[in-house]
Amino acid sequence: MSRKKIYVLDTSALLTNADCIYSYANNDLVIPFKVLEEIDKHKKRQDGVGVQSRKTIRILDELRSKGSLFGGVRLRKGHGLLYAWGTEGLRKSGLPKDLDPSIPDHLIIATALSVKNEYPTRKVIMISRDINMRVICDAIGLETEDYINNQVVKDSESIYTGFASHLVDDRVIERFYEGEDIYLEPEEVKYHSNQFLMLVSNANQKKTAMARFISPLAPLKRLTKYSKGVWGVKSRNKEQQFAMDLLMDRNINIITLIGKAGSGKTLCAIAAGLQQTVDDFMVNGDPHYTRMIVSRPVQPLGKDLGFLPGTLEEKMKPWLTPIQDNLQFLMGNDKTTLDMYLDRGRIEIEALTYIRGRSIANAFIIIDEAQNLTTHELKTIITRVGEGSKIILTGDIEQIDNVYVDETTNGLTHAVEKFKDFELAGHITLSRGERSKVATYAAKYL
Repeated sequence: MSRKKIYVLDTSALLTNADCIYSYANNDLVIPFKVLEEIDKHKKRQDGVGVQSRKTIRILDELRSKGSLFGGVRLRKGHGLLYAWGTEGLRKSGLPKDLDPSIPDHLIIATALSVKNEYPTRKVIMISRDINMRVICDAIGLETEDYINNQVVKDSESIYTGFASHLVDDRVIERFYEGEDIYLEPEEVKYHSNQFLMLVSNANQKKTAMARFISPLAPLKRLTKYSKGVWGVKSRNKEQQFAMDLLMDRNINIITLIGKAGSGKTLCAIAAGLQQTVDDFMVNGDPHYTRMIVSRPVQPLGKDLGFLPGTLEEKMKPWLTPIQDNLQFLMGNDKTTLDMYLDRGRIEIEALTYIRGRSIANAFIIIDEAQNLTTHELKTIITRVGEGSKIILTGDIEQIDNVYVDETTNGLTHAVEKFKDFELAGHITLSRGERSKVATYAAKYL
């Protein structure tokens, strides 16, 4: 009697990652016909979902050339068989009367039940990223699991924050303020590159110092103080001070900023960008970055982009207005000056839709709302970064509009976790809201 499991894949798993079919070792897979139909409906989309849809179709077509999807085809050496399963066993599937086969999700569940009836000695498991589908499966006695192959951390509480407290001798803090190089002892080196540390005296906990850890062989770095602010923006808390320290450091090429609504992540990033492009150009005539590019993913909550009337610029306006609001605020509500920089190409505001194929050099790049990106989309964006450019990814992982990612699987979280050990990258989580009391209370209690 075979002990191999049978996994039934839901549409959501394949649209998250088409390669998920290779994640189940020597167990067999079943793809319901209804899933194939739903995959086909998404193939013309110009986003990450469309990419995964087309990739799924290509993979299945390649497998079809090796055998029969109806009779089962071997995925690869050491893997099980993949079947395309129709609804011929629907009547004897045992689908409860409360579930309607005309509803796609219910039909997929019915297919899984028919597989279970066909192979009563084998464990049949439904794989779905749809929480409600998993709840229904559990309610009718069908085993179910989430597809978590691309989950980079256990939960949102485990995401790297970029900050830690470190207990030191009282004299160490005095030596640090006196300008002496301070190194951590080998047994104390447990931090990531560019992680911020609050040095706390073991004799008096109120005696502290802020530093940035670079590497075991480098002394702790002192934070740069911007007493006049950056483009007029002054840090209101230590996290914003850490963010500015990263944003203004030209040796760091990848920065991730996570924060709740109103924490200042986007405003700090844009202010630092203006300081190093427009301001340097005005004062020195030789800016480090030739332009600032600010962009965000087009993630509609209602109708898609194509349903909006007008030219491309008019279509993009609803998504890019928040960025323009920040820029106009930093320009002192001087729309004329902002338009001048936009016309000269010193500042660019655009969507991510057409970034593929570009190579962006010597630019300060800000990708806002990055929590709505998949890992595939994020990789596509970061690989566009050319020589001399810096890229900043900002977002709030508690406000995700993309139904195919969550707090632990989105592209921003992946970037935070994957780059934390590299000296060219830095991260900080901004936890305190500074927009207004209303925004702070809303983010905390709603």
